[in-house]
Amino acid sequence: MPDVTVSGPASGEALPAPVAIPIVAGPSGGHHAPTTVAEVLNDRPAATLLVDLDAGTVVFANLLATELAPGLHLPVPLAEWSRAAGLHSADGVPLEEGLRTLGTVAGGTPARGIEISAERASDTSAPREALWVVGVPLVDAPAPLARRALVILLPLREGPEVHALQELGDDLHARAAIASDLSFTISDPHQPDDPLIWVNPAFERVTGYSAADVLGTNCRFLQGPDTDPAVVDRIREALRSGTTIADTLLNYRKDGTPFWNQVVISPVVDADGNVTHHVGIQADVTERVHAQLAREAALDEVRVASGRLQLLAEVSQELAQHLDYTAAVRALAEITVPRLATWGFVAVTNDRGQFDRLHIVSREPEHADDAAALEHEDVGWLTRSRVVRRALRSDATHVAAPFPVDIASLPGRTTPTQLALLERLGLGSAMVVPLRARDRVLGVLTLVDAATDGFTQEQVITAAHIGHRAGLGLDNVRLYQREQDAALTLQRSLLPALPDVPGLDVAAAYVPAMHRSQVGGDWFDVLPLPDGAVGLAVGDVVGHDLRAAASMGQLRSVLRSYAWSGEDAGSVVARLDELVQGLGMADVATCVYLRLEGSTLRYSRAGHPPPFLRAADGTVVALDGALTTPVGVATIAPEPVEAVVELEPGAVLVVYTDGLVERRDRALRQGLDDLRATLETLPDGLDAQGVCDHLVDVLTGNAQEDDVCVLVVRRTTA
Repeated sequence: MPDVTVSGPASGEALPAPVAIPIVAGPSGGHHAPTTVAEVLNDRPAATLLVDLDAGTVVFANLLATELAPGLHLPVPLAEWSRAAGLHSADGVPLEEGLRTLGTVAGGTPARGIEISAERASDTSAPREALWVVGVPLVDAPAPLARRALVILLPLREGPEVHALQELGDDLHARAAIASDLSFTISDPHQPDDPLIWVNPAFERVTGYSAADVLGTNCRFLQGPDTDPAVVDRIREALRSGTTIADTLLNYRKDGTPFWNQVVISPVVDADGNVTHHVGIQADVTERVHAQLAREAALDEVRVASGRLQLLAEVSQELAQHLDYTAAVRALAEITVPRLATWGFVAVTNDRGQFDRLHIVSREPEHADDAAALEHEDVGWLTRSRVVRRALRSDATHVAAPFPVDIASLPGRTTPTQLALLERLGLGSAMVVPLRARDRVLGVLTLVDAATDGFTQEQVITAAHIGHRAGLGLDNVRLYQREQDAALTLQRSLLPALPDVPGLDVAAAYVPAMHRSQVGGDWFDVLPLPDGAVGLAVGDVVGHDLRAAASMGQLRSVLRSYAWSGEDAGSVVARLDELVQGLGMADVATCVYLRLEGSTLRYSRAGHPPPFLRAADGTVVALDGALTTPVGVATIAPEPVEAVVELEPGAVLVVYTDGLVERRDRALRQGLDDLRATLETLPDGLDAQGVCDHLVDVLTGNAQEDDVCVLVVRRTTA
């Protein structure tokens, strides 16, 4: 109890001494030994309400009663409690709609009680189980309690206990108030300091204080070092305003042991509306509070663990989506820093240990410009940090821990501009987490909080998990990009420089897929042959990796060898397929080979889309003949196949890979139609490079899904 008091009868009225009065069961069924209500219900605790009969409100509900009507804040109208508990009479009618409401039962009618059921279960009853409810007006209790009543609900199956309640009849009234497990107190606000003037035996049992110890004193003696002053203030304010207050606070017994006290204090008023006493009800709910705190702690632990797992999943998912190392570094900083710190950064080093990527993020939008400005400063402020250097050299046993920022040393290792930016971002405490890869520490995740004690233990644990997972994720991106760079280098080394061919204007374009770091198996070739003809080839190896690039190089070399021998187009494609299948040189590939002899163009297609020929008059035809199976697939043609067309002066030949005409949102047939239409409407006066650029601009999108190779040949002279 706080420094408030609970009141009783009219000021100055004598109150009975707190005694336990035995209750004698009625004569029906034979003689029963004297017992108290508490003893009757000791083995089968009942749901118990304390009701203010004048106000018609529930001012106290024990744990079992709370389970029947959860979520209500006391005091609450008795009828509202009845409806919240879903009380029905024995014939299934809602209790508040019948003749005998919970209010009439609380008033003692009928004295023996009635049968009901409740919608919810408690620890002692099931939903819609038959209950027996008895109202016990405290008519013989001290005057402030005389207009209160106990309402007791007990499962009907508890036959002996229910029978005892029924047989006690009118003798139960006053005795239940004194023998109840509820602790009652009365205080007199008209005396200085609102002292206690009456307590019952339950109060003595709960607190360890005897009536002689406490009568005449304010009940603030129950407070102790951990009593919440906010709860005390709420109770004090309720007493000043003359309203009923229900709250739970930590109190202390006479022997110093703490207990959680559920307190209800209500004013007693006279006919003129003046407060004469305060009535207090106390219940030891320590077990319930501890159980609730344990549940809340468990829930908090689950929430914390769930939040950590969610953040780790976001980091893993985001890094898995990035194949570009720089983009992955930026994504890691932007996900983790705002969740864990005021500001921070991800900095990674190259193979020589030098910082080559840095991204700084501020949680505060107003400091975004400061973060961007610091990111573009010289990294000397970072390389001169002893904590960062230590993290980069750390082994697997290193554990990152928060530390106060050494502000005094900053002027000696930063420029004035850098120092000003750091101060505006906020300098309190920091944590440097190594980003550990398979073979080394790639860099650091540095978190900075403006407060000197800005990091919780949970944030420290989460940051450590992120450091390990993000280090592996970044290492995967790094290794992938290294492989892609190697493949790109190989691929570019294999793609030819376009030769100058008399009478021909030649241009080519290779457009890598946006999401594959410029690696693929598409290729083209222009080969002036010893016999004066010109060999033209475009191919596409299945795959987008180092293997595809290597296979492309092999195919191009083999095709060049057969073309150099002067064989016709069909034979070159057929012999290429035979060698590939025989030696297992490559996976499936498509290609088209064309041999230009003067104005005669012979071609053969191994599963490749048809080239297009635009005549000087603008007529466009598809070279869709001479089709055989892709390279590497068993052929069904008995002999080499080729087709022949004329390439007249002014005509334009376009050879390409399927990335130009096919993508997820456009079928191959539609792409071919679009290519034809684009060639038919070419602007006048374009050279081969202009035609190539125009086709790429019109037919490729911003998020190109596949590599594109385009070869344009325009015949300039006869």
